[in-house]
Amino acid sequence: MNYRHRFHAGNFADVMKHALLVQLLRALQKKEKGFLYLDTHAGRGSYDLSAAAQGDTLARTPEHPAGIGRLWSRADLPASLAEYVGLVKKFDQARGGTGEAARYYPGSPWIARLLARPLDRLVLGEKQPEEAELLDIEFGREARVQVRAMDGYGAPRALLPPPERRALVLIDPPFEAQDEFARCATAVGEGLKRLPGGVFAVWYPLTERARVDAFFAELLALKPPPTLELELTVAGEQSELKMKGCGLVILNPPWQFEREAGPMLHWLAEALAQAPGGGARCRWLVPE
Repeated sequence: MNYRHRFHAGNFADVMKHALLVQLLRALQKKEKGFLYLDTHAGRGSYDLSAAAQGDTLARTPEHPAGIGRLWSRADLPASLAEYVGLVKKFDQARGGTGEAARYYPGSPWIARLLARPLDRLVLGEKQPEEAELLDIEFGREARVQVRAMDGYGAPRALLPPPERRALVLIDPPFEAQDEFARCATAVGEGLKRLPGGVFAVWYPLTERARVDAFFAELLALKPPPTLELELTVAGEQSELKMKGCGLVILNPPWQFEREAGPMLHWLAEALAQAPGGGARCRWLVPE
């Protein structure tokens, strides 16, 4: 596997994914009972954006200026985005950032850890040995955080149901292999068998519409609970961008989640546009 998220950290896809993750976590915290946050493909946990331009062999064009960089100094952020950007700034400052621009960016594990209450628990899975080791350095001494060096696709089968009987499962693979959509659907199916009421969120890239539609068909074949599809595109079909957008499909979304998420995505579509023809979509694959 060649994927290294450090080259993409803080890009438009991270902004979309992490802003929605903040909303999901806050929605689950409306109930006093704790829950498990299970991150199946957690990565290394944090990223130094100054290293994004240093490829393994050649210089790269950093992606974060067109992502978190565009929101960093905005004074007109919607409330739904203000907390997310505030969390990133808090993390950046704690790591030594000057605050003038984004330097240190939190991955999904740190987003969840910054918001976790004492009664919430985190399990972070990561298959790549180097990334898992760095993740363990970040969280290895945390009593409420467990790092697992494992194939994340097996995590729902191995770790559900949790003692809390509530869970938010984020499945966010690198999408390098041709069968990753199928493995995502299998993991969701195994998770639903073990925790039918769990919240399952699967991130996916928008590179080939046919593959995404086939993935949706696999999910629908599971006869799933209410399922919400959220997509953000930063360029139209005529653009030469390889990844023109991304999506998050959520099974068992919190009550009325779409009412805040939909307008937020439309705002982001304007703020993060890289070429004409982008936009946002919020629709039910399986209605409530």
